[in-house]
Amino acid sequence: MAAKQKDYYQTLGVARQASDDDIRKAYRRLARKYHPDLNPGDKVSEDRFKHVQEAYDVLSDSKKRQMFDQLGFYSEQGFPQGAPHAGAAGGFGFGGFDFSEFFPGAQGAAGARGPQHRPSNESGFRDLFSQFFKGREEQAREPERGADLEYALNADFWQSIKGTQVRLTIQRHETCGACGGAGSTSAGVSMCPQCSGSGNVTQMAGAMKFSLTCTRCKGSGQLRNVCHACQGEGRVSQPEAVEIRIPAGTRTGSRLRVGGKGSAGAMGGPAGDLYITVRVDEHAFFHRDGDDIVIKVPITIPEACLGAKIEVPTLDGRAVLKIPQGTHNGQRFRLREKGVLNARTNTRGDQIIEVELLAPKAQDERTRELMRELAGLHPEDPRAEIWSQV
Repeated sequence: MAAKQKDYYQTLGVARQASDDDIRKAYRRLARKYHPDLNPGDKVSEDRFKHVQEAYDVLSDSKKRQMFDQLGFYSEQGFPQGAPHAGAAGGFGFGGFDFSEFFPGAQGAAGARGPQHRPSNESGFRDLFSQFFKGREEQAREPERGADLEYALNADFWQSIKGTQVRLTIQRHETCGACGGAGSTSAGVSMCPQCSGSGNVTQMAGAMKFSLTCTRCKGSGQLRNVCHACQGEGRVSQPEAVEIRIPAGTRTGSRLRVGGKGSAGAMGGPAGDLYITVRVDEHAFFHRDGDDIVIKVPITIPEACLGAKIEVPTLDGRAVLKIPQGTHNGQRFRLREKGVLNARTNTRGDQIIEVELLAPKAQDERTRELMRELAGLHPEDPRAEIWSQV
């Protein structure tokens, strides 16, 4: 063999069984040592740094490292780097290697192995390695689970409180009806004649024997006629109406799951799930705080001063609320179990009533006179406490 192959493990100073972490540490140590910025004008260090970088690029990639371990070299084309010649694509080929010794039928002695015999040997090895690396990627497609779908749904306030059933039209991948999700017609599946159903073929290169993935069936061992309706995917995209149950007590941000209503899986795989994110519209005066309902109710000054019984709206209809004497503005009252039903705990929250005092409009003299009389009866300054703390 004319061309000496590089030993990337020796370049980094690690064993062949070195872990990814050991390789990374060795690279960082050598990169700091030979980096051109730390060794300006040092041509030897610059070349050494390039070799270290090349070794790390190969050994840090699992696929490249596997190829190097198995074959003793790495190349993007799958061939060892050798001297370029007319038959080598992109400067790579087997010009630097003499494989004639592996072919018992080669004519003549070593001196008679002229260039006229090499193109056939190199072409055979080039085809062999091309099939080897291409076959590793062209594996038969396995059934895949379908993708989950995400949809947003707007619900009005009462739908979220009471619960309801809505119909939502979604676009999803459905199992192909023509092929039943197989991706091929029922009459189109047969054993691959090239590999006899094994998915692998054996090729000889002189004294060397290689087991390669069958390029005709992609390793599946079967040949199939692709379904024209789904182009071999086993599924087609189409709209579907789905019934969505909104549970009582649903709030903004609630995420509902409908199992099996996502996209159908490829090649007969199971379907994904459908997820619905709910956004609840605001109500005119009912405001939700967790499982509680908060509402602001106006009352008059006489009701606040003298006390009263008033009717207030709730989720269940009207309810009577007792306003005690001396109620002040912004005071809150609680109605037990008049809030939202929590489906998990099967309990209801409360309704919070916040009162707002409405001052009368003094548009006539009699009202103004009463207000002045009231002010005379209560001359205290309501802001005195504030000034005392300034």
